[in-house]
Amino acid sequence: MQTEDLQQVMENIFAGINQTLETCTPQLTARETGTITSVATGIARVSGLSGVGFEEVLKFPGNVYGLAFNVDEDEIGVVLLGDYWQLQAGDEVERSNHVMDVPVGDGLLGRIINPMGRPLDGMGPVISSKRLPVERPAAHIMDRAPVSVPLQTGIKVIDALIPVGRGQRELILGDRQTGKTAIALDAILNQRGQNVLCVYCAIGQRASGVAKVIAALKENGALAYSVVVVTEGNDPPGLAYVAPYAATSIAEYFMEQGRDVLIIYDDLTHHARAYRELSLLLRRPPGREAFPGDIFYIHSRLLERATRLLPALGGGSLTALPIIETEAQDISAYIPTNLISITDGQLYLSPQLFELGVLPAVDVGKSVSRVGGKAQHAAYRAVTGDLKLAYAQFEELETFSRFGARLDENTRKIIDHGRRIRTCLKQPEFAPLSVAEQLIVLLALSAKCFDAVPLNRMTEAEQAVRLAAAKIPLDISAKFETDDKLDDTALNIVIVIAKQALAAFINHE
Repeated sequence: MQTEDLQQVMENIFAGINQTLETCTPQLTARETGTITSVATGIARVSGLSGVGFEEVLKFPGNVYGLAFNVDEDEIGVVLLGDYWQLQAGDEVERSNHVMDVPVGDGLLGRIINPMGRPLDGMGPVISSKRLPVERPAAHIMDRAPVSVPLQTGIKVIDALIPVGRGQRELILGDRQTGKTAIALDAILNQRGQNVLCVYCAIGQRASGVAKVIAALKENGALAYSVVVVTEGNDPPGLAYVAPYAATSIAEYFMEQGRDVLIIYDDLTHHARAYRELSLLLRRPPGREAFPGDIFYIHSRLLERATRLLPALGGGSLTALPIIETEAQDISAYIPTNLISITDGQLYLSPQLFELGVLPAVDVGKSVSRVGGKAQHAAYRAVTGDLKLAYAQFEELETFSRFGARLDENTRKIIDHGRRIRTCLKQPEFAPLSVAEQLIVLLALSAKCFDAVPLNRMTEAEQAVRLAAAKIPLDISAKFETDDKLDDTALNIVIVIAKQALAAFINHE
C-alpha cells in the first residue's frame, strides 16, 4: 500500500472516531464520596468530603439522609434525618450538591406529611410541581406591609381583648395541660370560609396527641384547607429540628401567591430541646441552661418569616402562633423570654384559671398584643376598652375581697359585674363564634345587661343573646367586619336586641 493510501485510511479512521465521540453521551458522572468515622444518637461524623457546604444534604446507605452541620477542616458533623440504626463506621457517604428542600403547592392541602415531604396518611405520593428550600431568607423590610387586618380566632377573650392580626406573631405559652393546643385548633377551625389556609406543625409530639388533633380537624372539616407536618417523639432529633422550617416554606409558597396563611408551631419547647441535644452531641459549646449560644437565632430566623407582604407583591400574609411550654408558671425562663422578645405579643394561659374551670384559661393581665387595636374591627374597639378596664378592676377587688374585708355597695356591684364578664368569656372547645355573636354578647356585657341574671344561669342567658344576633339588621351587621365606626344609634339597636332576648329568657325562667 502506498504512503498516500495509508494516510487516507488513517484520516478516515480518525474522522469516524471523532464523529462517534461527538454523538455519544458520556454515562459517567462525577461523585464525591466520604466515609463515616463514627455514629451516635441522631448524628454522624464524616471524613473525606472537602467540598461540602453548610446544611447540604448528604446521602447515606439505606436511603438515609443527613444535613452537614459542623463543617470543620478535617471532619463534618452530620445531623441524621432518618432511621440511622443500620449505619456504622466505614460506610460510604455521598454528596448531593443541594440543600434540603420540601414539596410545596395546592397538592399538599388535606395531606399529612413529615418534614421531608413524605406522606404519612396512606393516601399515596404527594403531588407537587415545585420544591422550596426549608431554610429561606425572611422578607425584606421594604417588602412588608403594616399589620392591619384582623385574624379572627372565634374566641371571645382573644378577639376582644388580645387581638391577632394577619402577619402577626403571637406566642401562646403556659404550663402543661392548660389548653394551648386547643386555642390553636380553635383558630384553625374558625378560618373555615375565611379564605385562610392553615399549616399545623407538630414538633416531637406524642403520636396519640397528634392523632387527636388530626381527628378534630377531620371531624370539623378543617383538614381540607390545612397541611399537617408531623414529627413524633420517637423520630430522630434532626427531623424535629427541621420540621418548623419545612412547614414555614410550605406556608410561604401560599403567601407568595397572595393568600393568607396561619401556621401553628406545636411546640417550640421540643424544637429547642432537639437543637440542644444535637448541639451537645456535636460538641458545640453549651451556654445558659446547656442551650447553645445561637438558640435565639434559630427561632428568630424562623419567626421573622411571618409577615404581611405589600399589595404590589400579592398582599399575602403569614400569621404565626408559636406554642411554648413553661414550667411552674415561670415565664421569665430562658426560652420563653427569648420567644417573647421575638414575637409581637403573648397569650398566657394560667393553671389557676384552668383549675377554676375558666376556659380558655387566658390570663388577661399577663397577655398582650403589641399590634392591638390596629388589627381589630372598629366595632370591637367601641366595646373592648371599657370591658378590659372593668375586668381589671374586678380582678384587683376580687383579690382584696378574699381577705374578708367589708365591701361597700359600689364595690360589690363591680365584683358581681366582673364575675359575669369572666363567665361570658368562657367558651367550650371547638366552638368558635362569629363576629356578630361575639359583638352582641360584648355589647350586652358593657351595658351591664347581664347583671340581673343569676350567676348560675349565665351560660343559658349568653346562649339566648347569641341566638338573637340573627335579628340584627343587615346594614348594621355588615359594618361589624369593616373599619366603619358604629354610631351610637347602631350600638343602641344591638343593645336593645340583647335586652329583649334577656327579658324573654328571664320571663321564661
